[in-house]
Amino acid sequence: MDAHLRPWVADDAPALANAMRTSPDLAAQFPGGVPSTELDYVSYMAQHLVSGTAKHDLAIIVDGIAVGNVGLSNIEHVHQTGWAYYWLAKGARGRGLATRGLATIADLAFTELGLYRLELGHRTGNAASCRVASRAGFRPEGIERQKLRYGNQRFDVETHARLTLDPVPDIELIPRTAYLAGPRQPDLTRPDLGTV
Repeated sequence: MDAHLRPWVADDAPALANAMRTSPDLAAQFPGGVPSTELDYVSYMAQHLVSGTAKHDLAIIVDGIAVGNVGLSNIEHVHQTGWAYYWLAKGARGRGLATRGLATIADLAFTELGLYRLELGHRTGNAASCRVASRAGFRPEGIERQKLRYGNQRFDVETHARLTLDPVPDIELIPRTAYLAGPRQPDLTRPDLGTV
C-alpha cells in the first residue's frame, strides 16, 4: 500500500464524492450537507479542505486515490494550541491510516508550527475513533455533554489532548508530498480499497 499526505486538489472531487456516498456517517458530519455535483465538490474542497495559517487539511492518498483527510484547525499561536481531526472513507478503514495520519499531523503541528497542545474530540459511541486518538498519543481528558448535533440528535463528546512533552508514539508517519500527478479516477473494482 503506497500512502502519502498531500493537499486536496480539484482532481480529488470524484474520490470525495465516493467517500461521502459510501460512508453515510461522514455525510452527516460535513458542513452544508452533501454536495450534488462534481463542481459542487470542487467548490466544497476550496472552501473547507484547505491549508493556510489557521487551518491545514491534507488528503490521505492510497495508490493515487484520496481516501480520507487529516487536519488541524483553530490554530492559535499565542497559546500554541490547535484542534486535530481525521476521517476515512468506509473502504479505507481498519488499516491504521487514520492513526498514522493523526500522528503525522501532530508531528507537523509540534515540529513545524510550534504548537504545544493539540486537542480533538469524538462521539462517545465511536470506539474506533477513540482507538485512533489513543494510539496516536492523545490522552482522554473528559466528556462534553451533548456538544454535537447531527440532524435532530445530540451527542456527547470525549475529548483528548496531546502535548509536545507527551511521549511520541511508535507510529510510522505517512510521508507528505506535493501534488505531482494528473487526474485519476477512483477504481471502484479494487478489492483492497473496498468502496473507495
